[in-house]
Amino acid sequence: MKKKTALQFAILCGVPLVMVLGNSMLIPVFPQMKQVMNLTQFQVGLIVTFFSVPAGILIPFAGFLSDRYGRKVIMVPALFVYGLGGLICGFAALFLKQPYHLLLVGRVVQGTGAGGTYQLAMALTGDTFQSSERTKALGLLEAANGLGKVISPILGSLIALLSWYAPFFAYGLLAFPIALGVWLLVPEEQGKRSTESLKEYWRKLKGVFHEKGRLLLASYLVGMVALFLLFGVLSYVSDILESTYKIFGLKKGFVLAIPVFSMALTSYLSCLFLSDKQSLWKPIIVGGLLATAITLGLLPLFTDLVPYMAILFLTGISIGILLPPINSLITGATSTDRRGMITCLYGTVRFFGVAIGPPSFGLAAELGPWYLFLGSTAVAASAALIAFLSITSPRSSE
Repeated sequence: MKKKTALQFAILCGVPLVMVLGNSMLIPVFPQMKQVMNLTQFQVGLIVTFFSVPAGILIPFAGFLSDRYGRKVIMVPALFVYGLGGLICGFAALFLKQPYHLLLVGRVVQGTGAGGTYQLAMALTGDTFQSSERTKALGLLEAANGLGKVISPILGSLIALLSWYAPFFAYGLLAFPIALGVWLLVPEEQGKRSTESLKEYWRKLKGVFHEKGRLLLASYLVGMVALFLLFGVLSYVSDILESTYKIFGLKKGFVLAIPVFSMALTSYLSCLFLSDKQSLWKPIIVGGLLATAITLGLLPLFTDLVPYMAILFLTGISIGILLPPINSLITGATSTDRRGMITCLYGTVRFFGVAIGPPSFGLAAELGPWYLFLGSTAVAASAALIAFLSITSPRSSE
């Protein structure tokens, strides 16, 4: 990339980075929230749910509006709403003795803003870059998303040293400058925009799924399963690091970052290596899912922390390697005037994967680690089979 383009894309990469902090940065702070606000574990879980559900529901509508009016005009206000939701949560905790219910309101506001961020950044990137350059750019976006997951438990633990509610203020401090940078510095081509009514838009969108629905639905499933397993494992490990290994605070944040670091680094390397090797995309996707199934199935065999985290490190690699080709398959499946909706539907299923991962792992953990991780292996292996049967050659998705 040219120097100017690199600066613009670096700002755009800030969008997925700040968005992913929405849940991940709070994970290490949950025990403090539970204690200070006298919450049950279910109530703590709602702090994730009240963010993820509105985000997932609103993402497709953000995609429709972005196809009609442009990416930036939707994405920039969404970033401001995202930051505002964080400030509502922070001020509720600062001034109220019982802030929980207003905090949930703030999380809904924040999730509403999150619905118009990362997926539109993907769509804007898909509009701007072509062929192998597009794959590299999308891989960098995924790496930025992964970087956010890496630093979020560390950042959350560090900021929480000031106060348990301090991370909420960080959302506004990060989102507002990125919103201004996107608006002022990131260009957007004034290409063909959708002018149809919502009814006509959905009719033509159905045509896209009629033509490439098998590819898209399989790709959506793979992305959802990957995020479901990642966040489910992180929530489970966050609990056992304290209960079993007696690891707390900032040290816990660094340990939680290990599998996410391997995922982010592998995503970056995967995009560089696979950008011009489209014939490898399907084998990499299927192989990544099978490797995830194997590593998760091995976890109950280990009780010492070092080999346990080493296996999770490999799990991160397995998930990270498949995300860039999945992103490229989805963004390349349709034209510019439909890409916003297609990528936003992908964002919806990813958010739902994040939302259901922690509670599902929490319920399964009550049955014991073997049930938990063999079940996870079955989920990953099933997704691999579906991908093998349903994902067509990359050439058909160009």
